[in-house]
Amino acid sequence: MAGHSKFKNIMHRKGAQDKKRAKIFSRLGREISVAVKVGGLDPESNNRLRSAINAAKSLNMPKDNIDRAIKKGEGNDPDSNYEEVRYEGYGPGGVAIIAEAMTNNKNRTAAEIRSTFSKYGGNLGETGSVSFGFKRLGSITIDTKLAKEEELFEFIVENGSEDFEVNQEEYRVYCDQNELHNLNEKIVKKFGQTNSSELIWKSENNINVEKEAAEKLFKLLNILEENDDVQVVSSNFEVSDEILSSLTM
Repeated sequence: MAGHSKFKNIMHRKGAQDKKRAKIFSRLGREISVAVKVGGLDPESNNRLRSAINAAKSLNMPKDNIDRAIKKGEGNDPDSNYEEVRYEGYGPGGVAIIAEAMTNNKNRTAAEIRSTFSKYGGNLGETGSVSFGFKRLGSITIDTKLAKEEELFEFIVENGSEDFEVNQEEYRVYCDQNELHNLNEKIVKKFGQTNSSELIWKSENNINVEKEAAEKLFKLLNILEENDDVQVVSSNFEVSDEILSSLTM
C-alpha cells in the first residue's frame, strides 16, 4: 500500500471521535477562511471557496461553523491571518515527507514540526529538499457505494483525470491541480457528494519500508497529522499488506 496523501486511510487511529471531528472542522474552517482571503466572498467566482464549503457540508460541519470561518476570512482579526507554509524532510527509512500547514504563528509551527521530526527519527530539511520527487496534483475521493468502478473510470478519463486508485471504501481520482474544482463539481453532479477534494503531493517514486522503520514512520506521520496547524501530510512510503496488518492488529 502506498502513502501519498492523508494518513487517515492508511492507519486506523485510536482516540476520541470528537477530538478527530474537531480537528477536521478546524482544518476545514481554516481552508474556508484562507479561500475567502485569497479569492473573495463569492463562491460562484471563487472555486477554492466553493470547494471548501462543499467539503465542509459533506462532512456535516454545522452551518454556524462555516459562516464563522467565512467571517474570519473577511475580517482583520490577527488570529485569522493564516499563512500557508510547507515543511519538507525525511523520516525513518529515508522516506520523504511533506507537511502543509496554515498557521498564524510560523515560529511556533516550525518549532513543533522540527521537534516532531527529531523525536521520531526524521530530519526536517529546507523547502524544496524533497518536493522535487513529487508532483503537485488535485486529489478527489468518493465513496465506492456511489459509483461502479468502470463507470467512474470512463467518466474521469473523458474529463481529464491523470490517475485513479481504489480501495474497499473509496475511489481516489488524481487530476491537474488547475482542474481540481471543475472535475470535483462534475463528479458531484454525476455521482453524488465527494468525500474530499484537495491539492496533494504525489510521489514519482515510492520507497519500500520494512517493519521496524514503518512503526517509527507511522508514529511520525500520526503526530504530524494531529498538529493543529497541519492541513495535509504527503509521503512516498510503500508498505506491504503483511507488515501493515501486523502493525494495526
